[in-house]
Amino acid sequence: MENQLELYSNIRKYTAEALPNTREAYNSLRDKTYEDGALSHKVKRLIALGIALRAGCTACILHQTKLAVEAGATKAEVLEAVVVAVAISGSTALGWSWRVPKLLEELGVHDK
Repeated sequence: MENQLELYSNIRKYTAEALPNTREAYNSLRDKTYEDGALSHKVKRLIALGIALRAGCTACILHQTKLAVEAGATKAEVLEAVVVAVAISGSTALGWSWRVPKLLEELGVHDK
């Protein structure tokens, strides 16, 4: 099974190299979108993780999982978001869901 942190790092590296002109515009949109508002930054990242699982986007799944944890999401919260994604999306989300606990393990995320 591939190392998810290594894959995540490579995706970010190659994306930055391939899209240097659009990255700044995207980052501005992203930063504004994920600011605390009616929903917290953490909740928005958990929603985005569910959408990423439905879309089957490897880079998105890894990115949103990592950023949800950085925003304070616990392992239990992340995994519950995965379950909701699977409940609404079925086998599409289920097929990609293995990346999430693998990445949490690599990040050393354990509920207390």
